[in-house]
Amino acid sequence: MTSTSNPFVRGYRNLHIERTLVLTTEENSSLIHIPLHRSQHDLPSHALRSRKCLFNGDFGLVVTDREIPPELRASCSERGYVRDVVYSIVSHEDDVIHHIGDCGALNLAKEVVERLTFETGRYSRSWEISTAHITHESASYLPELADIATPTGFLFVAFRIPYCEAIGVKLIATPWTDENLQHVEGISAEDLRRRHLAKGMPASLADVLHLAALADIRFLIFDADAPLLDGLPVYEEDAGSTGND
Repeated sequence: MTSTSNPFVRGYRNLHIERTLVLTTEENSSLIHIPLHRSQHDLPSHALRSRKCLFNGDFGLVVTDREIPPELRASCSERGYVRDVVYSIVSHEDDVIHHIGDCGALNLAKEVVERLTFETGRYSRSWEISTAHITHESASYLPELADIATPTGFLFVAFRIPYCEAIGVKLIATPWTDENLQHVEGISAEDLRRRHLAKGMPASLADVLHLAALADIRFLIFDADAPLLDGLPVYEEDAGSTGND
């Protein structure tokens, strides 16, 4: 499951700051953004500006007094000129790199990353969605779990909301990734799903819980009056409007 196909995922993930060369070439005056090769990370930005540069599709090498290894020089077929050096903010998701923006100073880039990062415990991890996203069988299954001691191996606890028919679920040991579940329970995400289905959990409920847990959601509230979440399957045609809180 990728982040782009999971409607519970919000914001950018795996944010990084990369010092980036802003280049032009003799043939093209359009600005080209290329990451600085790691062998030159120790050079200050002022020593890189207004210099010739060798580059390819992956990195750039600025021509300075420092000798460039022949194998690196040979890997760069393009020639350019360094117009500026900036700190680029990028997001790495599912082997795809998203360029967020550039800052002129490292401290400014760090501030932007801090504002964009949804760190655990600092932002809301609670969602209220329509019961239309689960089948009638699932909607009956949840209250039954809420009235008994939910099996600990489920890694979630179902509970009733006072004075209404909504049912809440507290997800445990999130995110339900293979890496995290292997560390916590010694199982994979698929192992946990099989465990849920083997205990009679309807597939529609398992799908929603696993998507939410994969996005590191902690509390999920199912309510017939809650809005639909765009991107999730709908099992009732007359259920609420599209949106999320």
